[in-house]
Amino acid sequence: MLLALEGIAGAGKSTLRDRLLADAHGAHIPLGHIGQFSWLSLQATRTLIGLRAGHPAATSDHALAAAHRDLELHARHNLTPALAKGPLVADRLTLSTACLLAMLHHRPVHEYVRALAEVSAARADLTVLVTTRPDLCQARLARRPTARRFAEDPATARCLADLYEYAATAWTDITGLQVLRHPGTTESDLDLLAAACLERLRKADRPAARI
Repeated sequence: MLLALEGIAGAGKSTLRDRLLADAHGAHIPLGHIGQFSWLSLQATRTLIGLRAGHPAATSDHALAAAHRDLELHARHNLTPALAKGPLVADRLTLSTACLLAMLHHRPVHEYVRALAEVSAARADLTVLVTTRPDLCQARLARRPTARRFAEDPATARCLADLYEYAATAWTDITGLQVLRHPGTTESDLDLLAAACLERLRKADRPAARI
């Protein structure tokens, strides 16, 4: 099972990821962890680094081609081998990439979702969209000692928060796969999200009943 955690910076994805890894270990579920990109193509990596820094590619098609190529490599060389060993949680994946592309190239996000969803081996069985309010995310980021990144700018974060909502709807419409939306504002929110994800992991780990 592939589980993807999505949402703007400061939403609580990393906290949820760490909680899931600990809970899965306690439940004897061999949950692995992986990142958003493969970084296996030099050409695609250069484009993706620029996008993450807020610099659009030469064209929308060029940006999409780089993201699509990286996702194909990620699926083939990272996701598929890791999933053969057990369930996997990705801290950001397809929706994050689609939203970044849509924002920088001013195109409808569903176009990017549809194109990236073509990489079926990288489709998350369950996507969790952590919908914490942008103002609270900004307050959390202000307490971090690191410098702000492009996607952490307040106006950028608000734009991305809206795009994530559209992308999540498009993802389910296109793939038929579930997106669980819930804020990560309180400890109770994290309890609910972690419990829901752990239940899905248990079901996926459970052998099918014999007829």
